[in-house]
Amino acid sequence: MSTISNVSSFVFEDKVAIPTSIRDLDSFRRWARSDEYPQSGWFSYLGGEVWVDLTMEQLFSHNRVKAEITAVLVRLVKSQQSGYLFADRARLSHISADLSTEPDCLFVSYESVKNQRAQLVAGADEGFVEVEGSPDMVLEIVSPTSVRKDTVRLRELYHRAGVAEYWLVDARGDEPRLEILRREANEYAPVEPQEGWTLSPVFGRKFQLRVKLDPLGHPDYTLDEG
Repeated sequence: MSTISNVSSFVFEDKVAIPTSIRDLDSFRRWARSDEYPQSGWFSYLGGEVWVDLTMEQLFSHNRVKAEITAVLVRLVKSQQSGYLFADRARLSHISADLSTEPDCLFVSYESVKNQRAQLVAGADEGFVEVEGSPDMVLEIVSPTSVRKDTVRLRELYHRAGVAEYWLVDARGDEPRLEILRREANEYAPVEPQEGWTLSPVFGRKFQLRVKLDPLGHPDYTLDEG
């Protein structure tokens, strides 16, 4: 019988292997940038813990919501010429927050890059592969397997990482919920909606997330901007 010292990796659901050499944030980030990093599944390092989610993404209550919000924000950021909107699978790390994860979406302003609040990390071979530091906004869409991670753990760690605005979306019910959380000294405070609209200080716009049924009876989400 092998002892733990002889184990080279932990295998989850016979699909992915996480090496036991991961001991801290630095070793996790090295693994995430390596060829051994899995191409499917979501892996985060959250305050000393490796969180693994191998469930498939829900097409409507997660993927379609994410696509709509990302599309609207990409157009807005381009029109404002204000920074970079990075979509799904862009890695965010923050050293003092002991955090490395892949948000559903994140925004880094040009100003934050100039002031070195956030840095674009170059890959070993080409281009940039990671954001390190404090982005201006992060989006997470709640799924059945991510409730505690999104609403508790990441809420705490994003605040610690200096993320100015945390968008938290839950579209699992009949009416989608968009919560914009503004960073204050000790915690995030929700921006109170006004007549159905919620103000984003980061983007300087009000937003409203609506849903109706498409011709096949599936939810069709719209992010209105005002």
